[in-house]
This record gives sequence, C-alpha cells and structure tokens, in this order.
Amino acid sequence: MHYVSESTKEYECVMQVHSDFDQEKLKSVISKFKGKIYQRPPVRSSVSRRLRTRKIFEIEVQEIEGKMVLMRIVSEHGTYMRKICHDVGLMSGYGAHMRELRRTRTGIFDERNLVTMHEVSEAVYMWKNCKDETYLRGMVMPMEIATCGIPKIMVDDNAVNAIAYGAKLTAPGVVGFQEFKKDDLVCVITTKGELVSVGKALVDYRRLAKVDKGEVATTDRVFIDRDVYPRKWGEGNRSSA
Repeated sequence: MHYVSESTKEYECVMQVHSDFDQEKLKSVISKFKGKIYQRPPVRSSVSRRLRTRKIFEIEVQEIEGKMVLMRIVSEHGTYMRKICHDVGLMSGYGAHMRELRRTRTGIFDERNLVTMHEVSEAVYMWKNCKDETYLRGMVMPMEIATCGIPKIMVDDNAVNAIAYGAKLTAPGVVGFQEFKKDDLVCVITTKGELVSVGKALVDYRRLAKVDKGEVATTDRVFIDRDVYPRKWGEGNRSSA
C-alpha cells in the first residue's frame, strides 16, 4: 500500500467561484496549472507547510454550471486539490474554493475496480458456506497488479532465493528489464511474473545492458516466501584443507 499511495492520483473536483466570471478567461488560468507547480500545503494539513513542487499531468474543465466548475485533475501524489482551487481564484481575480472532491484513481486502481463491502461479504459467505469461491476469486487480485506502474527487472530462478533472504540483485541473475534510471524504484520479478522484491536501482538500464557483474538494485522489501525457489548460493567449489 505504501507504493500504491505514492502513485499518480486522479480526481473529480468541484470548484465554486466567488464572483461572476468570464469562462474563457477562467479556463485559460486553469490550463496554466498543467506541468510543475509550486504549492504550499494548506493550514489544515498533516504535513509541514513548506513550499514544494508538484506535477499536474492533466487538468481540464468538464462542466460549468452557474458558479460551479467541474474539473478533472491527474496529479503527482501529495498535491492538494483545495489549494489548486484557491490559487486559481487568486490568479483569475475571481476568488474560489473547493466545494466537492472525489478521488477516482490511485495508480492502476480506479473506480471501475471497486467492489462494495457488501459484495465482499456475500462472496465470503458463498466461499465459506457453499464452497463456491467463484465470486471471491473475481474480486481478489494478484498483488503484482499493484506494481504495473513500476519498472521491472526479470531474474532467473537461481537468483530468486538469495533475494528472498535479503541479498541485493546482481547482474548475473538478470535475464530482462524495462527502462529505468539510477535511484528509481524497481520491481524484481521471476520469469513467471511473480513479484520477488522492490528496491532502488543502483544503475540505469543502459548501464545494466553493458555489465555482467556487480550490484544492480537494492532489496528494500521482499514479497516472495523463502525457499520457494531452490537455494543456489554457496554451491561453488570449496577447499578441503
């Protein structure tokens, strides 16, 4: 959940403008918020009010009714929508505040993936009392889905168990990879697509393509059980002396 909560967010936001306004002028002001912006968290927030940068990937006006403006906003995590509304009001000169907000997507998960607790309760009942796990299997997703937005490094079977015990990933175990930069968050997966670990890249993907030894990524979180794959380290020739 830590990695999911720090992924891209999408919102449906209703902004109330404080005075009569020109729609085209307001839309022009709103469009200027796309890209990197400076933002200081509002007074009522759980973090320190230091000036910071956040990225707005998409911001668009979907509907205007009276003084109510419905916007769709896709942003970096940690962006305050009510602060965007307030700043739009300042920049336009009309004044504004956030009236309603609904988060519609976090990372790979959006409203279309949601099920109600009532539906979960019924699925569990069917599983426990009727031995029918069909409904429950339709709701429970593999944890690998949560990592869809994170670059992957694929390793061979002989490297898996060492990583499961906390070892860093080294170049000889790598069999494939996606594009990533040094210090990026990366996922290590098996050739079957199973999530092994999550860590920080120690080289970028271009460097990785040219090396055959050395450390490639740290192991910050392990998700696979130990000894699911065979233990292969320490099997080299040993001195009999």
